[in-house]
Amino acid sequence: MLVEGPVEVVLDDGSTARSDRFLVALCTCRRSRAYPFCDTSHRRRERPPG
Repeated sequence: MLVEGPVEVVLDDGSTARSDRFLVALCTCRRSRAYPFCDTSHRRRERPPG
């Protein structure tokens, strides 16, 4: 999900993640190693051959 920045996200544990960029990609699949920000990990999902 793309959001106009700057962005401050409150996480489940109460901590905050902040980005000062003008456009921020937020992760909605929870596969990102940089969660809550997207690192395109969703693209690495392997598909069965066929």
